[in-house]
Amino acid sequence: MSLEKKEQKDSRLHPRNRNKERYDLEALKMVEPELEKYIKRNKFGIKSLDFANPIAVKLLNKALLKYYYGIKYWEFSDDNLCPPIPGRADYIHHIADLLSKNNRNIIPKGGKVTCVDVGVGASCVYPIIGVTEYQWNFIGTDINKKSIESAQKIVNENLLFQGKIDCRLQKSPSHFFTGIITKTDKIDVTICNPPFHASAKEAAKSTRRKVKNLTKKNPKEAKRNFAGIHAELVYDGGEYQFIYDMMQDSKLFAKNCCWFTTLVSKQSNLKPIYKALKALEVKNIETIPMGTGNKSSRIVAWTFLSKREQKEWGKSRWKMD
Repeated sequence: MSLEKKEQKDSRLHPRNRNKERYDLEALKMVEPELEKYIKRNKFGIKSLDFANPIAVKLLNKALLKYYYGIKYWEFSDDNLCPPIPGRADYIHHIADLLSKNNRNIIPKGGKVTCVDVGVGASCVYPIIGVTEYQWNFIGTDINKKSIESAQKIVNENLLFQGKIDCRLQKSPSHFFTGIITKTDKIDVTICNPPFHASAKEAAKSTRRKVKNLTKKNPKEAKRNFAGIHAELVYDGGEYQFIYDMMQDSKLFAKNCCWFTTLVSKQSNLKPIYKALKALEVKNIETIPMGTGNKSSRIVAWTFLSKREQKEWGKSRWKMD
């Protein structure tokens, strides 16, 4: 095995993650030849990608979807956020484990599971992985019309997603589930990757810091290597306010959904999130640690269903044939 093929294993990724090993750049070049232009040798003489370049990052993630997931069409504007596939896959795998707790430790698969992705984005990445790995049904929501149109085109161009992913425009930016979920709908789980900057200025500062870490340069202006439009990066009040507002809306659908979940990037937000959930009188809170590379994160999940109701939910919704 060559050094440039699989240099080391990222032990923090979920055991079912297809990208536990370092990227096989030679294999990825075969499915995405343009990627070769952005591969260079690092200071150790090992072939690596120019991770500071947003074009290179997008090509890498497109190649990962082609090579590991068989996704032929994945196109969206270069202005939109380009999600790192391994991290997004980890979220889906952890959610599968969460649902299994209400199903005799068996991961429920197929159309018996419906997941709402709050902020599906132009890339539609969470539904792509969820359908590919577990054959779940998805409702992808977004406040940006162009993002919904882009996500829907990805669905339309890949036969695998036909009838599995429904992209819906959230017409009210102040709502999350209201206007998407009806009072008679049954949703098994919701997922979300919130914007975590409170302002454009804060987002720009974070970008400069990240580029400096990647390139060892200190630019006055910098372009995000994962790109991203304003709504994907910024929310008035930042990550905590976004999650707080989402938690308030979730209360209105307490009996319509088994689990509500969200990524929480900033550990300092955990304490006020727990406090807010306690005030909403949720029945259970789960915190699931995640990590890729040098970055640590976590999923916070909450439910308004009692233990008995959770078991009944799994029994009635996911009962294995």
